[in-house]
Amino acid sequence: MTGSFGAGWRAPEAHRGNAVHPGAWWLWAIGLGTAASRTTNPLLLGLLAAVAGYVVAVRRTEAPWARSYGAFVKLALAVLAIRLVFATFLGSPVPGTHLLVTLPEIPLPGWAEGVRLGGRVTAEGLVFALYDGLKLATLLVCVGAANALASPTRLLRTLPGALYEAGVAVVVAMTFAPHLVGDVRRLRAARRLRGRPDRGLRGLLQVGLPVLEGALERSVALAAAMDARGYGRTADVPPAVRRTTAALTLGGLLGVCAGTYGLLAAEGAGYGLPLLLAGVAAALGGLWLGGRRTVRTRYRPDAWGARGWLVAGSGAAVAALLIRAAAYDPAALSPGVLPLTAPALPLWPAAAVLLGLLPALVAPSPAGAARRGAAIESPSPREEPS
Repeated sequence: MTGSFGAGWRAPEAHRGNAVHPGAWWLWAIGLGTAASRTTNPLLLGLLAAVAGYVVAVRRTEAPWARSYGAFVKLALAVLAIRLVFATFLGSPVPGTHLLVTLPEIPLPGWAEGVRLGGRVTAEGLVFALYDGLKLATLLVCVGAANALASPTRLLRTLPGALYEAGVAVVVAMTFAPHLVGDVRRLRAARRLRGRPDRGLRGLLQVGLPVLEGALERSVALAAAMDARGYGRTADVPPAVRRTTAALTLGGLLGVCAGTYGLLAAEGAGYGLPLLLAGVAAALGGLWLGGRRTVRTRYRPDAWGARGWLVAGSGAAVAALLIRAAAYDPAALSPGVLPLTAPALPLWPAAAVLLGLLPALVAPSPAGAARRGAAIESPSPREEPS
C-alpha cells in the first residue's frame, strides 16, 4: 500500500507532452529573484541560492543550453569578489570600529571629496559589502537557474504574433552559431592533419573564408525555405489599429519596466505591483492587436498545464511572502552591521523560501532519454502560412 502511494506521488518522467512551459520556469526564477532583492540577510540569500541550485540539479536536462548554470554561478562569485575588492580599496559608506588593516592612502584632489583610495579597512565595511554583493550574486544565480531549466528555443516560439519576426531571427541566430563553431573546429582539425598552420593571422584568414562560404550557403538555403513557406506575408489592418497597437505596446513596456523596478527596489512595493499589472495588461493588448497582421499557424504549441501553474505559483508565493516579511519585520531581513553581530535566521521567511522547492516535486523528472534533452526538446520549429 505504501509503495503504491509513493509511486502515485512520484514525478513522472519528462516527455514532450508533459514538459513544464518555459515561461513558468522564468516566472519561478523571477519570484526567487524578487525575494532576494528584499533581503540582505546572508542566511536567507544562501537559502535562496541553495533552493535554486537544488531544483536545477534535479530537473535540468543534458541539453547544451542547460549547462549555462555553472557559468552564472562563476559570474556570481566573481561579482561578490569584485564587490569585496572595491570595498577594500575604495572604502565603504559604513564607518566601523573594528580595524582590520590600514592601507597606504593615495591623496585625491578636492573635487573627488568623498572618494578615497586605500586607508582604513574595517570589519563593518567588509561585512556590509559582503551582504550587498550576496544580494546581486543571488539574483544572478536565479537568472542562471531560469536559463538552465527553460529551453530558449521553446520560449522564443511562445512569443505572440507581433514579435514573430524577432523570434524567428533569434532562433535562426541560435541555430547558426553552433554550426559556425563546428565548422571552425572541423577546418582547424583538417589543417592540422595536413600539417598546415591553424593559428595566427594566416591561419585565421584561411579558416575564416571557408566558414563564411558555408554560412552564406546555409543562409541562401534558409531564405529559400522561408520564402517557400510564405514567411513575411502580412494582413492589411487599418491605420487606427496600427497606431493603437504602437501606443499600447510602448506604454505597456514602460509600465512593465517601471513596475519591475518598483518590485526590485526596497521602497517601491506600493506602486510597483499596480504599475506592473497595468503595464502587462497594456502590453498584452498591444501584442494581441499587433498579432492580427501576422498570418500564420503555430506548430505544436506548448500547453501551460497544472504543473506550470504550480511552478510559477511557487515562485510568486516566495516573492509575496518575502515582501510581506520585509514590511512586517525589516530588521530580520536586513540585519545591521553597526554594531557588528551575527545574523539570525528568521523562521517563517525561511519556511517561505522553502516553497521554492515545489518544482523539484511537481516538475517531470528528466530521466532516461529526457535527461539527454531528446524528449523535452521538440523538433525544429516549423511555421507555415495559414
